Formats: sequence, C-alpha cells, structure tokens
Amino acid sequence: MSIRQLIVLAAALVLTAACARTEAPTPPAAPAAPTAQQRAADGASYEQELEQWKAKRLASLKSEDGWLSLIGLFWFKEGENRFGSDPAGEVVLPEGKAPALAGTLRLAGGKVTLEARPGSGIKSGGREVGTLELRSDEDGAPTMLELGSLSFHVVKRGERLGLRVKDRENPARAEFKGTEYYPADRKWVVSARFEPYEPPLKVPILNVLGMETEEVAPGALAFEAGGREYRLRALREQGNEQLFIIFADQTSGKETYGAGRYLYADPPDADGRVTLDFNRAYSPPCAFTRYATCPLPPSENRLALRVEAGEKYLGH
Repeated sequence: MSIRQLIVLAAALVLTAACARTEAPTPPAAPAAPTAQQRAADGASYEQELEQWKAKRLASLKSEDGWLSLIGLFWFKEGENRFGSDPAGEVVLPEGKAPALAGTLRLAGGKVTLEARPGSGIKSGGREVGTLELRSDEDGAPTMLELGSLSFHVVKRGERLGLRVKDRENPARAEFKGTEYYPADRKWVVSARFEPYEPPLKVPILNVLGMETEEVAPGALAFEAGGREYRLRALREQGNEQLFIIFADQTSGKETYGAGRYLYADPPDADGRVTLDFNRAYSPPCAFTRYATCPLPPSENRLALRVEAGEKYLGH
C-alpha cells in the first residue's frame, strides 16, 4: 500500500469515529430529587386543601338546609296523613310555625299528593300551592315545600315513604361546637387497586332504622396498611361518578362514630388505581341528628385496623 493510500485510510477512520461520536444519543439527565423546600411546599399545599375541605364540610353542616336543621322524619301510612301543629296529626310540625291543620299528604299507589288547605301558606319554588303530586328523593331532585322557616320533602327508603322536615331556625345550628379531626397524616393517603365486579353487584345495605335498600357495588378496593392487605367494597350512588365507601374500623365507637364513617373517592385511573384519602373520612349524618337514615357498613367493610385519620366523634 502506498503512502498516499495510508494517509487517505487514516483520514477516513478519524472521520468515521467523529461521526459516531456525533450521532450517539446523549443520555437523559436524571431528574433532580425534590428539595426539602419542595417537599415542604407540597405538604403545605395538601394541608391547605384539607383545611379548605374541612371548612366546606362545617359550612354544609351548619347551612340553612344542612343536617343540623333537621327536626323531624315522619313515615306515611297508606291513605290520608294530616300535617300541621296539631299533635293528633300524623305529621306534627312545631307549634307557632304551622297552622293546626295545614293540609293532608295522601299516599296511594306509591305516590304522595299534597292537598294544602287554602291560606296555609305552603309554597313550592316560591309560589303558593294547593294540590300537588310530590316527587321523592328517589326520583333525583325531590319536590321542595316551604312554610315560613320550615322546609320539607318526601324521602323513600326501601318500600317506605316519609316526610323529612327541616327548620332553618333550629337552635342546633347556632349551638353546634364544630368537629374535631386526627392530625393530617399523608400515610393515610393510600393507593388502592380497583377490582371490578363483572357485572356490578346489587348488595343489600342496612340503615340505622333497620331498613334495607339495594345498592350497586361496582367493585372492591384493595390497599395495604401496616404491611397487611385490606379490602373495601365500594358503592356507586345514582347520578354520582365517585365511589362511595362506608366503613368501620377499630376506632369506631371509641374515638370515632360508632356506626362507622363515610369516604368518597374518584373513579379508577387508566391503571385501575384509586386514591383513598382517609384524612377525609367523616361521620355520617346520624352523628348529628336522630332523624337521618344513615346506611351502615357492610360486613366486608369492617376493618381489623385502626384508621387514625379523618373526623373524630365528640358526642354531638
């Protein structure tokens, strides 16, 4: 090989090596680990969101139509149900807030019809009414009736129909001392695996009055706590995409409400995961009034675990 050929060959080798170095991808830089300041900021943001959630919950409880305004629940008999302040009626309203006989509520064929007496002052949607067929809460938005500071609507639980009565002037609203919570703890924000039921189950759920309703359960939520796996059966309420969880744990009847607590969670993500934030677990309405019809935890949702997160019970 001539000297000239050797020079050309060497130049070609150098050029090839340079091109190889140029085309080789640069390894991506490793993501920077979050600083202590960033972690503190994330924690502060979560704490702030949680405090806002607590404030909204308290405002809802104390609102004019919140659970603290509830003053009565009356179950209808078939036929005529008289209502007013007369204690002899089937539906007894507070004296001084309603006529002795404001009218009747007739139950027939599973439907309730209001027959208000002339001049009773009963309104719906701001307009005085006479005869009116009433929708129950099973039908979505029930027909709301007003009489002064009172409001009432029909509820359906199982096969029974009744009248729920609220008073925006109920002293319990002003006397309420508030709620108490465990200190916020991120360890109780857990990722659960959604295990769908195919098809969704229809499960019997008992309430505090001993009535049973059939609810839809789309699946179970499996999560770990303290090195063990637990499962909760999730329910889906009509018109609500969120999962509804009724559970009891080893704090129930001690630091938290004896009949259990409630928790909502967003639907599963693309990977089939659901975030359960037990810091947002709260007491059911029956912790605040004897006139609520709270559903109770199914046997599958009674955890052999102390969930030291969320709302405590102060014996309201």
